[in-house]
Amino acid sequence: MISRYSHFIDGCWIDTGDHDGQTLSVENPATTETIAYILRGGSDAVHRAVSAAQRAFSTWSATEPSTRAAYLRALADKVEENAESFAQTICAEVGTPIRIAREVQTALPIRVLRRTADLVNDTIFVREIGNSLVEDIPVGVVAAITPWNYPLHQIIAKLAPAIGAGCTVVLKPSEVAPINALMLAEAVAAVGLPPGVVNIVTGTGAEAGAALAAHPGIDMISFTGSVSGGAAVSRAAAENVVRTALELGGKSASVILPSADLTTAVKVGLANCFLNSGQTCSAWTRMLVPRNAYYAVLDSIKALLARYGPSDPSDDNSRLGPVVSAVQLRRVQHFIGDALARGAHRVEPETPFVLPSAGHFVEPTVLFDVAESDPVFQEEVFGPVLVVHPYDDVDDAARLANCTQYGLAGGVWAATDDEALAFARRLRTGQIDINGGPFNPDAPFGGFKRSGHGRELGPIGLAEYLTTRSAQLRPGSELLRATAH
Repeated sequence: MISRYSHFIDGCWIDTGDHDGQTLSVENPATTETIAYILRGGSDAVHRAVSAAQRAFSTWSATEPSTRAAYLRALADKVEENAESFAQTICAEVGTPIRIAREVQTALPIRVLRRTADLVNDTIFVREIGNSLVEDIPVGVVAAITPWNYPLHQIIAKLAPAIGAGCTVVLKPSEVAPINALMLAEAVAAVGLPPGVVNIVTGTGAEAGAALAAHPGIDMISFTGSVSGGAAVSRAAAENVVRTALELGGKSASVILPSADLTTAVKVGLANCFLNSGQTCSAWTRMLVPRNAYYAVLDSIKALLARYGPSDPSDDNSRLGPVVSAVQLRRVQHFIGDALARGAHRVEPETPFVLPSAGHFVEPTVLFDVAESDPVFQEEVFGPVLVVHPYDDVDDAARLANCTQYGLAGGVWAATDDEALAFARRLRTGQIDINGGPFNPDAPFGGFKRSGHGRELGPIGLAEYLTTRSAQLRPGSELLRATAH
């Protein structure tokens, strides 16, 4: 049986009148088979969801932070209880290799839920400034529009701090990978979150997403997706003078300084680029290397490529699954073909790859002899494509790292952390890994330039969903110090 899902609005599963109940199919990219149907929501579903969120806000925003934290912990427990089902679902709808689906796609959002609960419990929401009490209060009804590449993590990165802050949420997950979001709705209902605190409307970005971004009942929009999508959200938000937080992608560089351990830097850099079939906004898709080490790096990559043979993502040994759709496959192939036509070369694996007979699979591709002005060097491909480029000196390396429209992430490798960090401070990017430092979900995530604005995760991510109110009291009022906590 192929599952059919409804919208989750005001604590209930609802079929609305949008498009007379038309549905959208959800595909397994490894097999191209339909695995589910979702409702094609539009303005009617969005309006019902926003109305439910508005009704719930007055009560939910007044709950104690400790109560909201308890709900977040309960939700973490429920997701963890069903972690294998979430991992298998994301493997099926995104094509993420099952091991990565377990270790990243599912385990990371569980950790974020728990850490956000701790943060909400420990945050001081009221403080004194002179004779004023300054309160951090929830911004209101939040529209969360999320992508398909790390679907559950991107949902939780918005949902956890929003409801932890006291906001209510209307979520529009990607229509490409929505099943995990609807499983999360089941968890929300199971832990008893009050109706209307979390609402989920399915549909396309052009219909449901646009209607949500433009709805006058929304107080904030948090969007993760393309630059063009972020620009459209910004225009809609401007009409209603609504706060936005945008995470829009990247073209990040891994910079290997002359003193670095080449073997480790190349190995980790390749793995980073190919994670989730290259469908990671913060992926290091450009590897910048000293000119005198250029061909040694290419030789090292040639020896490593065999590890990334495309394979069935449900296999525990798979490292590289398909890209998510036929549209994405054509996009990746276009970038590769264009680069080769412009004079680039590709590193050929020691043994040719054999692609699975079905599904949206593409060979992992490492390109060299690429001009810095070429699209594959400047633009986000969102596939398993790495560009290796030489630099002449550290000033040239910094220039190359900064020369794109993006500024989301990056990595720097050197003999010492001090040397790497000194160079990293020259880069206009939101987060930088120093000598392979691991991802920290308690630190803020977000970018510069056309990578967007605003931050997710940790205390700064929580602050995105808060605004301030000041109450001026008479000097010496007994409420001062008695109220602040």
